[in-house]
Amino acid sequence: MWIIYALASALFAGGMSILAKIGIKNTDSTLATALRTVVVAAFAWLMVFIAGSSAGIVDIDLKSIVFLILSGLATGGSWLCYFRALQIGDVNKVVPIDKSSTVLTMLLSVLLLGEGLTWFKVAAMILIGVGTYWMIERKTVGSGSENGYKWLIYASLAAVFASLTAILGKVGIAHVESNLGAAIRTLVVLVMAWLIVFWQRKQHEIKSIDRRSWAFIGLSGLATGLSWMCFYRALQEGPVSVVVPIDKLSILVTVAFSHFVLREKLNKKPFVGLVLIVAGTFSLIFLL
Repeated sequence: MWIIYALASALFAGGMSILAKIGIKNTDSTLATALRTVVVAAFAWLMVFIAGSSAGIVDIDLKSIVFLILSGLATGGSWLCYFRALQIGDVNKVVPIDKSSTVLTMLLSVLLLGEGLTWFKVAAMILIGVGTYWMIERKTVGSGSENGYKWLIYASLAAVFASLTAILGKVGIAHVESNLGAAIRTLVVLVMAWLIVFWQRKQHEIKSIDRRSWAFIGLSGLATGLSWMCFYRALQEGPVSVVVPIDKLSILVTVAFSHFVLREKLNKKPFVGLVLIVAGTFSLIFLL
C-alpha cells in the first residue's frame, strides 16, 4: 500500500513545481514560500482533525519531537533554496538537480538507518545518478543568463536539505501518526519561513501580489499538502531507500508539464537521462 502512497506523492509533487513556477513569476520566492506554507499548514492540520490524530500529540516522545523539528528545518531550507532556484532558472534545469537528492538519501539510509544494500540497489543508484548527470549537464553548460550559476547553487542546496528531510523525518515519525507528524513539521517550516520574511522586511510586498499569482501560489500549496500526506504515510510504512526514489518520479510529471505548459524543450541527451532515472526507480519497485 505504501507504494501507492509514494506514487501519489510523486504525482502531486510534480504538479506542485509547475504551479509554483507560475505563481512565483512575479513574486519574491521567499515570500511566496511563506504564503504557500500557510496553505500547506492549514491543509495538514485539517487532515489531522479529520483523521482524529490530534489526541496523539500528548503521546509524542522527546526524541520524535526533536527529529520532527530538525526535519522541518531541513524542509524549510530545501523549500527556500528550491523556489529561489525555480524563480531564476528553468524548471528543466532545477528539477533534475533537486532530484539528485535521491542518490544521497539512499546512501544516508544505508549509513544512518542501517537499511540493506544489494547489488541491485547499487545498480539502480548508478542508473539514477548517471541519468541525473545527463539531465543536468546540458543545462549547466553554456549558461549565460543574468543569474549565471546562482540557480545551480540554490538547487544543489535544496537537494542536500531534501535528503536530510527524508532521513530525519523517517526517525521522527517512527512512533508518530503520519498525518500528525507532517502537520508538526509544517508548523516548523511556517515559523521559519515567516521569520525570514520579516527579517528581510518583505511582508509589505504582499499587497502587490496579483490575483493570478495568488491563485497559483495557493494551488501549489494545496498540491504540496497532498504530496506531503502521501509521502510521510509511505515513509512510515516503507524503506526510505525506495520511497524517496519513487517520490522523485515526480520529475516525469514536471518535465511533461514544463514541455506542454511552459514550452521548455528537452533534447535527446537529457531525455535519455530521464529514461535512466525512471528505469533505476522502477527497478527498485520490482525488486521489492
